[in-house]
Amino acid sequence: MGQLAGKIALITGALGTIGQALVQRFAAEGARVIAADRPDAADAEATLANLADGVRYFGCDLNDLAGTEAAAAALAEEVGGIDILVNNAATVVNKGHEAFSIAEYEEEIRVNSSAAFVLIRAVSHRMKERRQGKIVCMTSATLNGHWEGFVPYVASKGAVYGLIKSMSRELGHYGINVNGISPGAVVSDAEGRHFGERRDAYHNWILDRQSLKRRIEPADIANLALFLSSAESDLITGQDIHCDGGW
Repeated sequence: MGQLAGKIALITGALGTIGQALVQRFAAEGARVIAADRPDAADAEATLANLADGVRYFGCDLNDLAGTEAAAAALAEEVGGIDILVNNAATVVNKGHEAFSIAEYEEEIRVNSSAAFVLIRAVSHRMKERRQGKIVCMTSATLNGHWEGFVPYVASKGAVYGLIKSMSRELGHYGINVNGISPGAVVSDAEGRHFGERRDAYHNWILDRQSLKRRIEPADIANLALFLSSAESDLITGQDIHCDGGW
């Protein structure tokens, strides 16, 4: 029996680098995983099938907050309640603050922060009835202030940090844990897209600043998320735990 046997886990951003590690780890520990990602994601079913058996794909447009809340609430009713919610989905654009349009700024806030709020609200009704539940939200090591070119992203993650602190108080009365994870610079395909020919320089810059001289892998984040979603963390709430190699 795994640590999450019999639990139903909803994981957003499930097709991303960290998302896939989360899906695989949670399924291996016995959870029934519902993997949420964009409705138009190519080959979503095939990708998830390669990760673990029995994973259910849930197409969800986080830009549509009202639609997301309604769809998640309906999903929770259909399956008899979500036991674990991992708000992992995020969008990030790297450029100077003056280059962002208002629409781009608002999109990052909406997808990275506001969507986490409506998803918590949608699934917590059943958690309240059961007087138990685990909610994990991804913040970011960029909140340490040492990064440039990510203003909307960092602002959105600051909002998620506030969400963790406030929701943990409101939901703690019902035995629901709300915690955060601040990943450091996780190895991912996105590095190539963001940094291109500067990727090697970026890699060295990260290791120069970490206390531990090993890059963070997606599995490192998934292992911490598993802990925060299991009975091992029953008395931990309102915390934002850094997994950044000691920045």
